[in-house]
Amino acid sequence: MKQYLLFIAVALTCQVSAENYRGMEPLRLEAPEMKAELVNLPEQGSTRLDMIAPSASPKIDFDFFKSKTNPGVRPYKFMDDMTFVGVPLFVAGWALKSDKAMFRVNAKADQGGKSNTQLLTDFKTGIDDYAQYFGPAMVVGLKLGGYEGRSDWPRLLSSAAMSYAIMAAFVNGIKYTAKEMRPDGSTANSWPSGHTATAFVGASLLHKEYGLTRSPWWSVAGYGVATATGVMRVLNNRHWISDVMSGAGIGILSTELGYALCDLMFKGKGLLRNDMVFDSESPSFFSVSMGVGLGGKDLKFESEGEMLGLEFRAATVVDAEGAYFFNKYVGVGGRLRVRAQSAKDFGDFASFVGIEDFFAWQSLRPYYEEAFPGDYRLPATTDKDEYYNEIAYLGKVGYQMDSESAWAANAPVTDSYGIVKSDHITEFTGSVGIYFNLPLSTHFSLGTKALIGRSFTQELDIDGHAEGNKKDISYTMLLDNRQGHQDASGAPVVVFNDIQYPNNTGEKWTDEWEYLTVGAKSSTSFGTGLSLTYRYKSNFSWRLYCDYDYTHKDFTAKYDPFHFMQKSMTPGASFLMDASLMDSTDDFDGLGVEAREYKTSKRMNYVTLGLSFLVNF
Repeated sequence: MKQYLLFIAVALTCQVSAENYRGMEPLRLEAPEMKAELVNLPEQGSTRLDMIAPSASPKIDFDFFKSKTNPGVRPYKFMDDMTFVGVPLFVAGWALKSDKAMFRVNAKADQGGKSNTQLLTDFKTGIDDYAQYFGPAMVVGLKLGGYEGRSDWPRLLSSAAMSYAIMAAFVNGIKYTAKEMRPDGSTANSWPSGHTATAFVGASLLHKEYGLTRSPWWSVAGYGVATATGVMRVLNNRHWISDVMSGAGIGILSTELGYALCDLMFKGKGLLRNDMVFDSESPSFFSVSMGVGLGGKDLKFESEGEMLGLEFRAATVVDAEGAYFFNKYVGVGGRLRVRAQSAKDFGDFASFVGIEDFFAWQSLRPYYEEAFPGDYRLPATTDKDEYYNEIAYLGKVGYQMDSESAWAANAPVTDSYGIVKSDHITEFTGSVGIYFNLPLSTHFSLGTKALIGRSFTQELDIDGHAEGNKKDISYTMLLDNRQGHQDASGAPVVVFNDIQYPNNTGEKWTDEWEYLTVGAKSSTSFGTGLSLTYRYKSNFSWRLYCDYDYTHKDFTAKYDPFHFMQKSMTPGASFLMDASLMDSTDDFDGLGVEAREYKTSKRMNYVTLGLSFLVNF
């Protein structure tokens, strides 16, 4: 019965469903009208899809001498890709050549075999020696892997050889004509920077072979590493910022000339891909930049009437910046900026690093003069040889300075110098804000921006090093507690008898400490600027910019020139000298024996001039 009822229910359901399809017209298929017509297909590499989806899987390519030309690739004309953007970079470096430091950082080996020196730099990285070859290494690696770029092997190698040859001729011709001394005083071939020029030739090779034809991120990587190479040359104390700017300009210009000459010689042979073409006119961008900072070049500290200061030379500035535009005129974006400003003159803080051994003598002299009255004579001269010949200590201590060493072998201090951990103040600033763009023509546009951000500071840092013989002074100390013999505070008068002047304990001492640190608290930063952008390809641009940044910073300088004193004497000798100095002056700290801290607040106005490489999206 159940099966029967189920069958009736299904039959009724099918009947109702069938009623829905009664009276329907039969399905008809109509073929669209086909009409033959001629259309222009896009050239190879001219669409956005081609940038991310190669037409064929890569195959390893070792055919160094076999010429190959892909069909349909448009030949490049002579000077087709010349932008001459390297010219303003070179000129900017030439204009900055006058901004040099006023001191040298010397190695111990340069002191004629003497162990005492002025300043020893401790910052050194060898990354820049390898980073300069990043561009050609990437081009060759991609090419060997079968990832097609602009040129086949013969044309690529010819273009690269021509570019490097032009660069070498420019760099070496100028180096050995200008004869600019390096910051470390090693050789007179500083301007322009060969490492930076080599790095920017490689970056331009990567840009032309793969950035223009496959993905713009190859260009960003190449120019980013090249910029970092130039910055490291400055931080390594091997080049001035002017050397780096001119080297970058020569590298870009040499590559453009090398490719232009090869385009003239090879014509259409050996071309595998054309430049990518985008139809978007959006000003949205990502950029890497290098510039020079011209503001905030002095820093003064004042405490209890005492004024100490530092002077700085032009800053090295690098940026990573990007913005998304809602239309042709307005967008939002952000900027990461690193600003490194090296010391030009340590001013009054440089007493540590004056004439060799002058620091060691002058630091102890107040102690000995106050503790042990005697006859002292110091010449009014800063000439080193004259200083060594004339200076003598004729008092009861009996230390004699001569031309070989300011101190005898048994002196309290036999060697002293400063170790430069960082001779620059570096600011890291992250900002966000509104960007504006005003198109002037198909290729040129003006831009400005309004940014707000936060600035963080890395310290300038110099460590001290001193060593010598530990000294002791024997004496008896009497406390005169008789009526009327107390001092103004009511304490008994201290009387020293049977003083035996400083003598060696037989112990050696060594001290390393933070001699000088200069830093600042984080602060809010405001920025704006004006720029001129040249869009020389559909998605690549060069930009000249002038930025203005303002921030109010609280700086702190910690200065401890005589930290080693506590190690150079026994506790008893230190107590005797402290007591002698306290007895002879109302202001013991004023002698500068104790560590000091200076604070200042300053409005920093920065102006930055530079060049940006942009990828437009």
